Amino acid sequence: MRNLFIILWISLCAGSVLAQTTPVRTGADLLAESNFEPLAGTTIGLIVNHTALVGDEHLINLVDDSPNVTLGAIFGPEHGLRGTAEDGEAVKDGIDQRTGAPVYSLYGQTRRPTMEMLDGIDLLVYDIQDVGARFYTYISTMGLAMQSAAEANIPFMVLDRPNPLSGTYVSGFLLESSLQSFVGQYSIPITHGLTVGELAQMIQGEALLPGLDSLDVRVMRMQGWTRNMQWPDTGRPWVLTSPNIPRFETALVYPGTCFFESTTGSEGRGTLNPFLQVGTAGVNGGDIAEMLNQKLLPGVLFEGMEFTPAPIGSMESAPKLDGQTIQGLAIKIIDRQIYQPVETGIHILHAYYHAVADMDAFLARPEWLAKLSGSSRLKDMLQTNSPEEIIASWQMDVSEFIQTSEAYYLYE
Repeated sequence: MRNLFIILWISLCAGSVLAQTTPVRTGADLLAESNFEPLAGTTIGLIVNHTALVGDEHLINLVDDSPNVTLGAIFGPEHGLRGTAEDGEAVKDGIDQRTGAPVYSLYGQTRRPTMEMLDGIDLLVYDIQDVGARFYTYISTMGLAMQSAAEANIPFMVLDRPNPLSGTYVSGFLLESSLQSFVGQYSIPITHGLTVGELAQMIQGEALLPGLDSLDVRVMRMQGWTRNMQWPDTGRPWVLTSPNIPRFETALVYPGTCFFESTTGSEGRGTLNPFLQVGTAGVNGGDIAEMLNQKLLPGVLFEGMEFTPAPIGSMESAPKLDGQTIQGLAIKIIDRQIYQPVETGIHILHAYYHAVADMDAFLARPEWLAKLSGSSRLKDMLQTNSPEEIIASWQMDVSEFIQTSEAYYLYE
């Protein structure tokens, strides 16, 4: 099997589509190039983190240096302005040392800008790189900030960035309304196939959140991005979006292996390959790999491997199964363009669920599985249905979502 993987990998690399020679230009790139002319004379609030880069320069610094616009406040999402806070860790307010602007945390005492924070702000600007998954909280921050902008009667501008998974891969349960939370604000599939600019317009247009009817939503579009592009096709370097999404391959598998967060098993946190390897005590990942490889799932091979979760700096201070050596499972992407992260994640979770000695004990956080998947049915379906039946159950909803979302496409 290992030799087969090597042969396939060499073949695919040799025949892969090269990234375009001219990198995709983001909304932030184009806004900065205009010297912020569309914002001339305004005092703005920036909703950003460490991914809000224009070349090697941060958007905060470029705004501060521009004579056309005034920086009134900075707002940071989960993981903080620098992206170093751990998953779920509360972030404090502060002051930006370079500009002197107040920095308000939207992952601390409040999840949305207050009216006091927006005092003197003429417009809110959002520029954060997303990963294309419903439960990645940056898009929840965006929607809640849109509500604050509507309440303050100020416009909301999104500086658009690529969806790393492409604009064509849409999969997973639509979120049930009873499961709405900060890891699921909208009735959309797990992977939605939209850029953040397109999603912002859909949130308003389809009333996915209340109170946005009169909001002035503006999108600074990208240049050079098309819907079939995954991140490597954009010609842009990957900037880790959060401590445990250090590279594109991690973002690619994340929408499926994130389900392991609801189990007693490890989703790979506490290693240098989070979400690309999973496992649990008492189950041999090599056996799981052999079974999954027989399914010939698109674009992926599996290998048994050994790993020991341990604290790693700001990535993970207290991983599950800390210090325990696990005979786990490694996910090897051999064709990223046909790989299906959500479907693959269901197959992996189902395989482990039926391999453990105690299913109920393994699924230690069923409420978290429901929130992540968006479905209160998945727990029971794991026991009574095949992975193929689970995947088939969301296809009609996904088709209807795609038909609705097409009205908000900004790119071909």
